[in-house]
Amino acid sequence: MAEIIKVSDLLTQNEIIDIQATSKKEALEEMLAVICKSEKITKPKAFVKGIFDREKMMSTGIGYEIAIPHVRLKSVKDFVMAVGRSKQGIEYASIDDKPVKLIFMIGASEGQDKAYIALLSRLMLRLKNPEFMDKMMHAATPGEMYEIIKETR
Repeated sequence: MAEIIKVSDLLTQNEIIDIQATSKKEALEEMLAVICKSEKITKPKAFVKGIFDREKMMSTGIGYEIAIPHVRLKSVKDFVMAVGRSKQGIEYASIDDKPVKLIFMIGASEGQDKAYIALLSRLMLRLKNPEFMDKMMHAATPGEMYEIIKETR
């Protein structure tokens, strides 16, 4: 059986931000500025292109005020993640047409197929928990958000 990947193992509080942007494009750019600092991304420009290409195919706004922009690329050595929060919400073309307040951006290598799908599904299950969303939206700092993520099973 494959090892279960914990979301909290993929993050530090440095990868969690309060988004200042008011548009989807700007919000993604803010998130990309954070995630592309990772040494696990060997070609940041390819990562940026991959995220925007994925959004052109279909919005990663999954509903519940959440978006999970994600991409798998050869130039990503291992899982990377960043989290962004927008208290006012961002128009994102989500499947439920609601503004997005939490963005979980994920990158993986091309060889991480099964683990990648498992991580996405585990993350979606947790994010659909209203209590989790409420705690994340009311956390005072990115550090508090990180602690909430670490505590969530």
